[in-house]
Amino acid sequence: MTGDAVLLMAYGSPDSLDQVEAYYTDIRRGSPPPPHLLEELKGRYRAIGGGSPLSRIVGEQREALEAELAARGTPVPVYAAMRHIAPRIWDVAARMAADGVERLVAIPMAPHRSSNAAGYRRALDRGLDGLANPPQVVFVDSWHDAPRFIEALATTTRELLARFPDPSAVTLMFTAHSLPARVVAEGDPYPDELARTARLVAEAVGRPDYTFAFQSAGRTDEPWLGPDILAEIRRLAAEGATELAVRPVGFVADHLEVLYDLDIEAQGVARGAGIRLERARSLNTDPVFIAGLADVALAALAGPASA
Repeated sequence: MTGDAVLLMAYGSPDSLDQVEAYYTDIRRGSPPPPHLLEELKGRYRAIGGGSPLSRIVGEQREALEAELAARGTPVPVYAAMRHIAPRIWDVAARMAADGVERLVAIPMAPHRSSNAAGYRRALDRGLDGLANPPQVVFVDSWHDAPRFIEALATTTRELLARFPDPSAVTLMFTAHSLPARVVAEGDPYPDELARTARLVAEAVGRPDYTFAFQSAGRTDEPWLGPDILAEIRRLAAEGATELAVRPVGFVADHLEVLYDLDIEAQGVARGAGIRLERARSLNTDPVFIAGLADVALAALAGPASA
C-alpha cells in the first residue's frame, strides 16, 4: 500500500473492568490511582454495563468513513487508534508507515482545539520519530464549525426538542467536557470554539435562548471550567424549570461521559430536582456526521502537510 491514508484518534476507554486500572494509571501519566478512586471509576463502568462501547463505535466510524470516502471517489484506507488504551496511536502510526502510507491525515475525534487535544499530536509524533521515511502528516487540530458536523448536531437537537409537548418551553443546554480553568489564562481556544459550536447549532434550530454547562471535571484540587452541569440543573430547578434538553457538543460517540455522567448522574440530579431531562442521541455513525467527517478529511487531503 502506498499513498494517502486517514487516522482517526480517540481518547480511548476500557472495554471491560479488568482494563480500568491500567487505563486510569495511563491517564495519570503512570501514577496508579488511589484505591478509592479506582473503585469509584470501576463502579461507574459497572453502572453502564461493565465497559465502554467507545472502541467499538470508533471502529464503526472508521469503517463508515472509509466507505464514504470511497463512494466519493477517494478510496483511501482509514485507521483508528487510541491515546490511553490499545491500539495506541504511536503503534498504529508506525504500522501505517510500515504499510507504505506516504501522507497521513490525522483527525482527533475531539472537534475542539485544546491543550489537552495536543496530546494526540505528541502520541502521533512518538510513533513516527526516528523512522527513516515517515509519512507526511496533515494534522487537523480543529473542526468545531465544519458545516455538516453542525448540521448533524442541529438535526439531533431538533429530534431531542420534539420529544417534549411544547419544545419552545424547554430549556436547551449544550455541554462539553471541562478542563482546568487555567487554560483560559493560557490562551487556550477551547472555550471559544465550544461557544461558537453552540451558537451555530442554536442558530440552526432557531433557539437563541440556550445555556451552556461543562461536565465530567477531573478529580483534582485546582478549579475547572464551569458552570458545572449538576449545579446548573439545580439552579434551573430553583428558577422553576421543569424540562431540560441536553445536547452534548464536545463528544461524537457514546462513552462513560455520556452514558454515566449524563444518563445516570445528571439524570439522577434532575429527577431529584423535579426536572424532566432528555439527552440528544450521540452522533456515532450518523450518516450526516460521517459525511461531515469525510468533508474534513478531504479538505485536509487537499491541503499541505503540517509542520
